Amino acid sequence: MHEAHQYERIGDGTVRCSLCAHRCTIADGKHGICGVRINRGGTLYAATFGRVVSEAVDPIEKKPLFHFLPGTLSYSLGSVGCNFRCQHCQNWEISQAGLEDLPLMAISPEEGVERALASGSASIAWTYNEPTIWHEYPLEMGALARERGLQTVYVTNGYITEEALAELAPMLGAFRVDLKAFSDDFYRKVCRARLQPVLDATVAAHEHGMHIETVTLVIPGLNDSMEEMEALIRWVIENLGPETPMHFTRFHPDYHMRDREPTPFALLERIYRRARELGAHYPYLGNVPPGPYENTLCPSCGSLLIERSGFMSRTVGLSKDRCGSCGERIPGVFPA
Repeated sequence: MHEAHQYERIGDGTVRCSLCAHRCTIADGKHGICGVRINRGGTLYAATFGRVVSEAVDPIEKKPLFHFLPGTLSYSLGSVGCNFRCQHCQNWEISQAGLEDLPLMAISPEEGVERALASGSASIAWTYNEPTIWHEYPLEMGALARERGLQTVYVTNGYITEEALAELAPMLGAFRVDLKAFSDDFYRKVCRARLQPVLDATVAAHEHGMHIETVTLVIPGLNDSMEEMEALIRWVIENLGPETPMHFTRFHPDYHMRDREPTPFALLERIYRRARELGAHYPYLGNVPPGPYENTLCPSCGSLLIERSGFMSRTVGLSKDRCGSCGERIPGVFPA
């Protein structure tokens, strides 16, 4: 197995992992909360290095990323394990699986880059399960990808330490982060984690110059109050900037949370309108029927810039990174 980064030996064969905000203390023969970082004889190993359970070529809009190479494909990889225990996880079959639960195929960092190029993708995304716990693998593959002209994406819960994020910073282009709620109580009860480390890591990713887009799954009765949504929107505007794309997506019952109804569309519309009123330039709605809430509009003149339907997008009023009507610069990473 591949020796891990981001840990220290603390005596008696025990190690402390510094990769995610759990900062697990791991005895010899044991693993961290993620299930894939294993202590053997006082050395921490990354057990899923080069071991893949999910491989696909996705539209970048599926991540969702709307201001990062829109209209392109992203070569996407996932493995097993997670450092969260979200009761509503939509990828629970792999995120809550262990090393022996599913067949894992071997894809080296070099082979991953070649497969991405052969697929016609403009980027590589580590997604489906939590990429933070795969740290060494995307770190190596991402460095090779950037040398070959590919962009790089984390679809993440944001529970990464600032020192681990700093190690990734030279190779990571986009940090697509879930802000699952704006309540520590939600994080503790629903995810078995905490809110503040996610906020700290997101700010750090922004300071490193990564492209940031946030996603919040709006769950009826748990994180759907307008008071909480307003607090989340204000935090993003104040700490990441009003130009940060914010996605509010519709919940549907899954995993251990099958007792709730899907999010009312009218509530999502209210959140969208309130985000605009508070000064967010690019709010979006997801998991909803095709319509105007997926489109990118110029915040200055209101012109339609990118039209979307599901995972398909069409650039109609954008000239490189500027509005074709008024010349307003549109933040993001756009195809040449």
